[in-house]
Amino acid sequence: MSEPLDFEISHRPDFALLTVRLSQGQHMFAEPSAMASMDTSVTLRSGLRGGIAKTIGRAFAGENVVVNRFTADAGPGEVRFAPGPAGDMSHYRLTGNRLYLQRGAFVAHGDAVEVSASWQGARGFFSGEGMVLLQATGEGDLFFNSYGAILEVEVSGNYIVDTGYVVAFEDTLSYDVTVLPGLGVGAKIKSLLFGGEGLVCRFGGQGKVWIQTRTVNPFLTWLHPYRPQRSR
Repeated sequence: MSEPLDFEISHRPDFALLTVRLSQGQHMFAEPSAMASMDTSVTLRSGLRGGIAKTIGRAFAGENVVVNRFTADAGPGEVRFAPGPAGDMSHYRLTGNRLYLQRGAFVAHGDAVEVSASWQGARGFFSGEGMVLLQATGEGDLFFNSYGAILEVEVSGNYIVDTGYVVAFEDTLSYDVTVLPGLGVGAKIKSLLFGGEGLVCRFGGQGKVWIQTRTVNPFLTWLHPYRPQRSR
């Protein structure tokens, strides 16, 4: 198990910022676009991690194929990370289990953690988020982000979450993608064929699921009428 990272998540939940204080020789990994600032004692190196197969899998999962490695080579140093979406960030400590993340949610992780793709087949396709999820394995610190605030829910039994709001969930939970109970036949067909509203993840078992309080598509729909119109 890697040494725990000394970190702080500030400016939550609207514009979360992750600050990590690395000790001499300690290193961590992050998405290339996430670094906001760092001390000069920290060295940045970019490259592939996990081999060609895992790199290709990350691409299919909507993640960057290149991962940045930050190492405190010249003494202790501080690195700040600010992910793209305006929203929240969460920390999870892996202890040999797995955590599944929706595409675009990964921000950073410690040395002994590996983030790779996990093929989900048809149930991933119908979720509207793609057929591949990210899975984080190993032992160490993991950081992930959302669009909007993050709500952590402890599931015991069954729980339903709209597919667009799922950020992450533990591997102790099983899940199936289905149509929201109560929809008519026409609405069900629309959901299955066009990824329309009403597709949900039905979780079962015991474990945690993280959901976000906003999704991009409804926001764009709300914003659309206010777009400037070209005069003819």
